[in-house]
Amino acid sequence: MEVWFYHLEGWPIERALPALLEKSLERGWRAVVQASSPERVDSLDLALWAYDEASFLAHGTSRDGDLDLQPIYLTQGTENPNGAEIRFFVDGAEVASALAEVAGAYRRVVLLFDGRAQDEIEAARRQWSELKSSGYAVSYWQQSEGGRWEKRG
Repeated sequence: MEVWFYHLEGWPIERALPALLEKSLERGWRAVVQASSPERVDSLDLALWAYDEASFLAHGTSRDGDLDLQPIYLTQGTENPNGAEIRFFVDGAEVASALAEVAGAYRRVVLLFDGRAQDEIEAARRQWSELKSSGYAVSYWQQSEGGRWEKRG
């Protein structure tokens, strides 16, 4: 399993996450997005419905039915009711503890962190060290000025 760290510099998570989710769905992968609080789950829920005037990303939360059918599931917990192949972590949500509960469930894990927030940078560094020392294949992606992702490590 790959663990990718995405360093956001020009875009907020509300812009970067939908683009990454769209790419995941294009691959035929279902996704789980893990946030750090119920309030953040609610905020992301609204953002995914409204991020593009011409479309939306179908998704659900624990309040919605048929969770196993949702292409994208938003949570603050470690569950994976839709059988997702990729899991996104935002706002400092802890990767290692979630992976310990569901070892091998994902093809890829992505931790997004805001490069303008020192606490998120520090949390990402700590998690990088922890995951790398646990034997996970980690890579670092940084956003260019044009919004493209470039692998840096």
